[in-house]
Amino acid sequence: MSVAPGWYVDPADPQTRRYWDGEGWIGAPIPVDATPPEGPPPPEPEPVTPATTPTSAAPVSGPPPGLPPIADWQQGQAAGPGYGPPPGWAYPTWPGRPPEPRPHGLPLASFGARLAARLIDFAIVFALNALVNGWFFWRYLGELSPAVDEFWRRVQAQDRTTEPLPAAGEQAGSLVVVMLLIATSLWLAYEVPAMAANGQTFGKRVVGIKVLPVEADAPLGFGRALRRWNTLGLPTLLWYCCGLGLLLQLIDALSPLFDHPLRQALHDKRAQTVVVKVPRVPTDRANPPGDTP
Repeated sequence: MSVAPGWYVDPADPQTRRYWDGEGWIGAPIPVDATPPEGPPPPEPEPVTPATTPTSAAPVSGPPPGLPPIADWQQGQAAGPGYGPPPGWAYPTWPGRPPEPRPHGLPLASFGARLAARLIDFAIVFALNALVNGWFFWRYLGELSPAVDEFWRRVQAQDRTTEPLPAAGEQAGSLVVVMLLIATSLWLAYEVPAMAANGQTFGKRVVGIKVLPVEADAPLGFGRALRRWNTLGLPTLLWYCCGLGLLLQLIDALSPLFDHPLRQALHDKRAQTVVVKVPRVPTDRANPPGDTP
């Protein structure tokens, strides 16, 4: 498992953060609620040993006292100042459940908040579809009317004939494809530009949540926003295939319930994003170093 370099909560001391350089922990720890600096910490000065000081004993190889064998988490990793599992790896001697992560000093958004935001956005996209797709839907109902009329005639007349209902019009299938293409395009146009600019759709702004890249507190950009939307939005085109697309979207929507510790949906994992709660007041975000009174 390869973990990108960055500041993470130290599994050995959840009250602090340390910098993971891809192979081990480096630098001095900082409080977990403090905003880490950009990039790695400055190198620590090497202690100066006086010439008259007797030569100290050779360092003991292997993990520090009290920690589990290093082979428990990564075979072949040499013990030393950066000893400890990488960020995201399970720590063998963790006392109870680890503390909930705070990406970029912000709390993770709850599933309820994410669902509420998605329902608001769905209502907006549905209204747009009602305006744009209304004429195509009316035409589609006209193509189905012979079969619908015959069905109700049989119900009212208690006709138990086994003859098949009249087939739908020749354009029924084409109209379904056109409506799905329009619905998918409207969803893309509504969500992707807004997410690329500030990580929030209208629904997310109302609920007070935001999408950020895992590695930095920065805008998503169009490419990442499009990758994130593709996983959830493109299956709309498969609704025509016996509802397969709707099933895929349902699985994606429920996936944050089963992901730990960052509660990422499948589309979050694809784009390497995380959904956080936006601070209502400045004190909701962890104070940067030096700003604590």
